Formats: sequence, structure tokens, C-alpha cells
Amino acid sequence: VGFMGSGKSTIGRRLADRLSLPFADLDDDIEAADGRPIGDIFSTDGEAAFRDAEHAALSARVRRGEALVLALGGGAFTFSRNRELLLSAGTSVWLDCPFETALRRVGGFSHRPLAKEPVQFRALFEKRIPDYSLADVRIPILSDNLDEAVQAIVEAVR
Repeated sequence: VGFMGSGKSTIGRRLADRLSLPFADLDDDIEAADGRPIGDIFSTDGEAAFRDAEHAALSARVRRGEALVLALGGGAFTFSRNRELLLSAGTSVWLDCPFETALRRVGGFSHRPLAKEPVQFRALFEKRIPDYSLADVRIPILSDNLDEAVQAIVEAVR
């Protein structure tokens, strides 16, 4: 779990390889189930409908009971119903990335509209920190070195 640009998908893939586990990205599950990109779901149906689809996709993953590394969208862990599912099913890991790093990583991507407004982006970042802090494990992301982050996760969840 973590904010946009914290490395959830990139570090998650590398962690899955390290642990010889499958990797999944919840956003991919949502898009596959709905047949549309996340942005289209948000803009056409609204955030509430997206959050319901997100919860349904997470519930489906948890019901399968498959051991895997799962990357969530930045807002998923901010909803108690999702946190409860995750905390009952496995170990949640917060990739605690500094705001400036997150902004640098996502600022140039057109599919990240929230990053285009730095003031709103920071407010959202700060709003989500208390929820992220409820994760089982906190991993500070201090650099762009993926191997360091993966090693820290492996050591923390042993």
C-alpha cells in the first residue's frame, strides 16, 4: 500500500520474483472486470462506483486465498472495508515515500491527473498518511534503489 509513485507495482513485481510468488495489481483486476480503464470508470461512473469495483476486486482476490504479492491503488487502503479484508488475509506493507519523490515520479504522466495540481496532490498525500500508517509494516522509501526496498520488506515480514 502507499501513495501514487511510492513504487507499489514496481517494487511489488520485484518482491514477487524474490519470493517466487505471483504478482497482481488490483487496478489491472478492476480494468479487466469492467472492460474499461480506471480513468474511464472514474469519469463516467464516479468515484463511489470505482470504489465499489475496487472493493469487489479485492474481495475476489481474498476469497481465492492465493499466496501472492498484490499492489493496491493509492486510495484502496484508505477505506476501512478494504483494510479489514487485507489485515485478515495477509501482511500489509506501507511503502512510505516522501511527497517530493512521489511528485517527481508521477508528475509527468497524463494518466495521473491529480499530480498536475501540486497543492491538491500534497493535500491528498497528507490526508492518506494516517490510513497508510495502519498497515502491518512500514517501509521507508529513501531512494530509487528497488533492491534496498525489497530487502527491507523481506526482513520486515520474516
